[in-house]
Amino acid sequence: MRYLSTRGGATPQSFCDILLGGLAPDGGLFVPESYPRVSTQELAEWRKLPYAALALRILAKFIDDIPPPELAALIDRTYTAANFRHCRPGRDAAEITPLTTLEEGFHLLELSNGPTLAFKDIAMQLLGNLFEYVLEKRGETLNILGATSGDTGSAAEYAMRGKKGVRVFMLSPHGKMSPFQRAQMYSLQDPNIINIAIRGMFDDCQDIVKAIAADADFKTRYKIGAVNSINWARVLAQTVYYFKGYFAATEQDGQEVAFAVPSGNFGNILAGHIAHMMGLPIARLVLATNENDVLDEFFRTGRYRPRSAQDTFVTSSPSMDISKASNFERFVFDLVGRDATVVRSLWRAVEQGGDFDLSQTPYWQRMPSYRFVSGKSVHADRVATIRETWSRYGVMIDPHTADAVKVAQHWRESGVPMIVLETAQPAKFAETIQEALGISPSRPQELVGIEDLPQRVLVCEADAGAVRRIIEKTCAE
Repeated sequence: MRYLSTRGGATPQSFCDILLGGLAPDGGLFVPESYPRVSTQELAEWRKLPYAALALRILAKFIDDIPPPELAALIDRTYTAANFRHCRPGRDAAEITPLTTLEEGFHLLELSNGPTLAFKDIAMQLLGNLFEYVLEKRGETLNILGATSGDTGSAAEYAMRGKKGVRVFMLSPHGKMSPFQRAQMYSLQDPNIINIAIRGMFDDCQDIVKAIAADADFKTRYKIGAVNSINWARVLAQTVYYFKGYFAATEQDGQEVAFAVPSGNFGNILAGHIAHMMGLPIARLVLATNENDVLDEFFRTGRYRPRSAQDTFVTSSPSMDISKASNFERFVFDLVGRDATVVRSLWRAVEQGGDFDLSQTPYWQRMPSYRFVSGKSVHADRVATIRETWSRYGVMIDPHTADAVKVAQHWRESGVPMIVLETAQPAKFAETIQEALGISPSRPQELVGIEDLPQRVLVCEADAGAVRRIIEKTCAE
């Protein structure tokens, strides 16, 4: 399996090469040269597999430069009950991503039982082990540069803390995350973790990461890598739970299901698109946005119109406060027939502050085959949905999951199970839960009082040069 750039200007590379590199040298994103198809016989064989064994079957189709026994060992070390404890009673710890049935045909897929209580842990814990393995094999070191709107940062830092040969520089929007999210990141005292709070929005953080990653000399000199979902391994690891959720919600192979996904940077739902391209029977991929509805606008109208940081709303589902979806380029690459020339042209307009409209092109006629639909949820919707889900089902959900539940209700279809991806624990967003329910969410004992711990963070202007200087100074020490 070789990996190509969405913009066509990079030499095809192996999995381990793109694992460490992140963004392609031409500014595009790496994608597999083709999507391996899963046969009906394989689906039947996979149905009863435990999570780690299923992950090995899927990942091995994309990773052929790590010997299978060593890949299996990395996966087995990742997906254990010690790493993924379950916050709801009565769960089998080995499930990793258990299914909660709210009512017949309507389910939550629990993805938030990792160390930072967010779905990002599922891929990031594997990524940490993959990084350590490849760096040790090659005798190399890596400086990871990432941007977070809330959950990616803590998941990356908990996965990379103490890892040999790895240092993490994580950018986050100053004052724009929940107190719990900030505490999870900034309270870490590990010397290989460097938090940088940017005076701006998440999109400013993401733009800085892309600018530095596009500087080939700097990237090479300081061995810059990525853990954001621009890193293909992140997206690949997330495809596994679509298969796992499918098996949990169906009784026979071939039955179609729908997935509803809260989406900001498009990585989580992109994994569903990949699962569908591999042959998983998906009737609908329901994309849910908050007030930052750039992606909803595209799937309704065909126009992709990114907003500036100044025009991005600060909301009560902050991990989705994103107006430039970095993973969206991978989907558009497929939509335009994997024509890198078209992708380069479209993203040239975006990078110059413009937009693009595909509604009058032949590409838009292909959209139904990809099964995407979308919707939007605002603060009043998510508060009402949290309240209704608690009242009707006795299940407490976080604001991002509430956005997906709200939009999912609109797209439910008789006879087609709807699986909502639960993306975070309510404990991370206590203020909104208090507003909706009048009670505070519980949290694991080891995280009680985390907001009171000493915090370690650098505050910086939204300037790539300033971040470069921090990296240079840190690496020189």
